[in-house]
Amino acid sequence: MNSYDVIVIGAGHNGLVCAAYLLKAGYSVALLEKRSIPGGAATTEELMPKEAPGFYFNRCAIDHEFIHLGPVVEELELKKYGLDYLFCDPAVFCPHPDGKYFLSHRSLDKTCAEIARFNPRDAEKYREFIDFWQRLTKAITPVFNAPPQAIADILGNYDLASLQSLFSILGGPHDILDLIRTMLSSPKNILDEYFDSEFIKAPLARLASEFGAPPSQKTISVGGMMMSMRHNPGMARPRGGTGALTEALVRLVKAKGGTILTDQSVDRILIDNGRAVGVRVQGNREYRANLGVISNIDARRVFLQLIEAGDLNREGLELQTRLERRTVNNNETILRIDCALSEVPRFEAYQHRDDYLMGSVLIADSVRQVEIAHQEPEVGKIPDQDPSLYAVVPTVRDPSMAPEGRHTLWIEYFAPYQIAGATDGLAGTGWTDERKNAVADRVIDKLADYAPNLKSSIMARNVESPAELGQRLGAYKGNYYHLDMTLNQMVFFRPLPEIANYTTPVEGLYLTGAGTHPGGSISGIPGRNCARTFLHIQRPLLHRLEEFGKALLPRS
Repeated sequence: MNSYDVIVIGAGHNGLVCAAYLLKAGYSVALLEKRSIPGGAATTEELMPKEAPGFYFNRCAIDHEFIHLGPVVEELELKKYGLDYLFCDPAVFCPHPDGKYFLSHRSLDKTCAEIARFNPRDAEKYREFIDFWQRLTKAITPVFNAPPQAIADILGNYDLASLQSLFSILGGPHDILDLIRTMLSSPKNILDEYFDSEFIKAPLARLASEFGAPPSQKTISVGGMMMSMRHNPGMARPRGGTGALTEALVRLVKAKGGTILTDQSVDRILIDNGRAVGVRVQGNREYRANLGVISNIDARRVFLQLIEAGDLNREGLELQTRLERRTVNNNETILRIDCALSEVPRFEAYQHRDDYLMGSVLIADSVRQVEIAHQEPEVGKIPDQDPSLYAVVPTVRDPSMAPEGRHTLWIEYFAPYQIAGATDGLAGTGWTDERKNAVADRVIDKLADYAPNLKSSIMARNVESPAELGQRLGAYKGNYYHLDMTLNQMVFFRPLPEIANYTTPVEGLYLTGAGTHPGGSISGIPGRNCARTFLHIQRPLLHRLEEFGKALLPRS
């Protein structure tokens, strides 16, 4: 039987980040990963080695913004372990049916100049829109980088710049009430308030809906951050793909003496007298944890699938019920399409330049189209009559991901996990190979309306249905965020108030990952925050002194 100070369930990027901090603090750590490679949703793989050798694809996450709002890359010195971020400029390209297009650069001035070509008023309002969301982002970033109910830690994260942003957002009593109103509003409400033109409202609605809800849904107006962060701190991708972040973390973990074990699917958390003491994997092998078990998978699966009810106290049993009935997944996930291309898609009707495709390519013809793309999955319908989609041609920015002169295409298309009325397909979800490929054909047709050379350039393709994505990631209902990112399930409420601070009713059992504060995305912040919580519990005085010492150092 193997014994470590800490066992981490799941070697996704948050699990690896958490392990790295604990290893640096002197603890022994083992990560158990059910797949044959670490990384979870942050992998880059040669997906079609026979049909398309030398083409590498990001299997889920691709564009990185949130990781630049925290100190993970700097504190873990990931550049030393091979991580090299490439920033994307331009950042967003969205052609519109009437011949206009939205093109955003990292520079706000250049973006406003592009918008002004079609609507000068909207260009002025765009500057106001971005200014508001950037000030709000700076004001709340200190909250991201601390356990959400640790008031002292949050206050300690504020410096002069973030305080100035906070006060500029709060203003007087009427400003505070207006801010609350904005947070309770929908992206559609906010976009209608600022803009006149559909060519700018539609792509901003599509980006705001990356939180996994229709643009008309109240409480997700904060999705406005998704555009503003493409200006500052900027949108970037690791050279070599998202998996390069995982590879850097793996090198760090191994360099610090950590153990990463793949093909180890945990089926039981071992509890003795109310305390987590280890895990059992398929095949009945056990790994013991002297100090704690940290789960990088969602709380729902932890408490409903990995723990015996008889091992829980009354508080734990109540938590099981609340996780089953209180947490929300709205049935929306993604169908993914990866293509090996002989040439770059060409948007000839839109003054095509290859660098337009350096960032995200959005097909968002109208806010209504985006609304349907998110509403229909909730009721089990596939919104493929007039698809809206998010595409990336990673090789425009990073040619190393394909053979010379060739390209890769990554497409994200919102679809239901469970198709209404269906019982066939994988896990009874309705997703058969025939159905997923028929949907992919319609998505490709839509993109080809704008880039007519696309179909003839496809050398090979792979389509992953929502059911397959959920199975590969081990994500409940295919939700790569673990649970919805609406305001009622964020910050102090994620995943539920009683477990929002990464601890649970089971002594020694901790939570991290996308289902914890501050939520899903590539950030590493849940991993860092969970590690800090563990360290504070294990050695409260020493950890507080270390944190106080860091706070005295000058900030860059």
